[in-house]
Amino acid sequence: MATNDIRKEYSNGALTIVWKPGKCIHSGICVKTLPEVYHPKEKPWILPEKASAEELKKQIEACPSGALSYYMNS
Repeated sequence: MATNDIRKEYSNGALTIVWKPGKCIHSGICVKTLPEVYHPKEKPWILPEKASAEELKKQIEACPSGALSYYMNS
């Protein structure tokens, strides 16, 4: 699988974050906005249960590269 095709998903039950590392430009907006959720040096690096669905949506919509997206589980 090519790097651009990798897709990882992280769910908090209500919302699932989709991360496409091949699109990431490492702007750091995710980490700066929700440091309790995003831990780039850890695995898993995204802990969506640490924020509400509304907080996650707002942050993900600010991702400049489109590497982060989401879908609602219900």
